[in-house]
Amino acid sequence: MQVPAAFEYAKATSVTQTLDLLAQWGEDARVIAGGHSLIPMMKLRLARPTALIDINDVDELSYIKVEGGELRIGALTRHAELLESALVEEHYRIFRDAERVIADPIVRNRGTVGGSLCQADPAEDLSAAFAAVGASVVIQGARGSRTVPLTEFHVGPYETVVEAGELLTEVRVPIRPGGGSAYVKVERRVGDWAVAAAGAALWTSSEGTVSNVGIGLAAVGAEHFRAAEAEVYLVGKPATEESFAEAGRIAAQHSNPVADQRGPVDYKRHLAGELTVRALRAAAARARGQEA
Repeated sequence: MQVPAAFEYAKATSVTQTLDLLAQWGEDARVIAGGHSLIPMMKLRLARPTALIDINDVDELSYIKVEGGELRIGALTRHAELLESALVEEHYRIFRDAERVIADPIVRNRGTVGGSLCQADPAEDLSAAFAAVGASVVIQGARGSRTVPLTEFHVGPYETVVEAGELLTEVRVPIRPGGGSAYVKVERRVGDWAVAAAGAALWTSSEGTVSNVGIGLAAVGAEHFRAAEAEVYLVGKPATEESFAEAGRIAAQHSNPVADQRGPVDYKRHLAGELTVRALRAAAARARGQEA
């Protein structure tokens, strides 16, 4: 029988109260919202928090808005809300693509954006999508708040820079008009973790060359979920199939997948390259207004 170890429980209604409870219970306390990753780990006793702080009633963390030239998403925003947001779709189609292939409606109705990023699973779809669009996150603690680029947020599998007593409160995405974005994924069955996945956000100049690009990869061991070398290659190159193919080759070359029940290393590396090409192709088409 799978039963968690004993723990304290409290329900917070504000960020301030959440931080106070984190300070009170110390580094072994955890916040919980959707709980789709934490609760199973607790039942297997792979995670043994001494206290859970329920933040489902912290309404100030649930929002999607545009402010200061950025798309701002509260950490408690549910996957379903991100999927259905017209504001998000207006600026970044990549998030609708990604959310459509995350788990199932039950998980999307309760799971949160902040929870997915903080879980830091190497196969996490939103981490790759946010990496592609150059997102940053806001982390709040007793001494104030700090903004961290997503490229510095994940420090390893299931590890982030969020310290004891801190809380991820917001995700920020710079709005850059005129681009296109897309996310593609291969999974063993609908709603499963990715075998491999790629997201791309791309902007082109009036001459048809790539002026800015971001490429995110999931489940293939890409450092910080980014295909940084492929991005560097593409800037200044024509937005053509030949350029995308070379970017895919570079992305595959610099990925570091591990063999598991979802596939061998060579297969995953092949997917990293192929899905990078597909994501770039779709993003470029959307930038040109040629793809729904």
